[in-house]
Amino acid sequence: MAGQVVTRVPQEERSRAMRARLLEATVELLVEKGYAGTSTTLVSERAGVSRGAQLHHFPSKQDLVVAAVQHVTEVRGTELAAAAEKLPSGPKRTRAVLQVLGDHFTSPVFTAALELWVAARTDPDLLAEVAPLELRVGRETHRLTVELLGADESRPGVRELVKATLDLVRGLGLANTISDDGRRRTRILDEWAKTLDTALERP
Repeated sequence: MAGQVVTRVPQEERSRAMRARLLEATVELLVEKGYAGTSTTLVSERAGVSRGAQLHHFPSKQDLVVAAVQHVTEVRGTELAAAAEKLPSGPKRTRAVLQVLGDHFTSPVFTAALELWVAARTDPDLLAEVAPLELRVGRETHRLTVELLGADESRPGVRELVKATLDLVRGLGLANTISDDGRRRTRILDEWAKTLDTALERP
């Protein structure tokens, strides 16, 4: 048609978008079907990408999963930081912090990460990729929790209390993968918020 402007998407941008679709599809399938049930064929179908294009970006399941590990790590950090920015101040802040952490450890990206942990336990190559990333996520989550709670880790026992908090919400997230544990999780976090406020000497 005369006068029509055709906008061409640069090859690099198309390639980046395709990789993103493949990684998102991988995460979705890890959540739905687990690591063993996730295949490169299913990923390409879910992403709407040809097998040839998928193999160009990720020649094997191992390549795809390693990239998905990195993707999940980035998404987890981004989602947690975004939620943290919306936290209220005042007497309800501690409980709100626990809610953010609780939501994080019951999110689809946590479930996908959990599938990778389990698979990595018996797969040395996958473990070599997962372990350092999980250490990084753990350190960053701990740092953010300290910051959000305003916890003074120079005081005896406070660092251990923060670690116990993260162990608690992680464990509740794990329980949630078996069945909807929402009501029990709410009651536990309500009580833990009181414990934290007392231990951190909040009014």
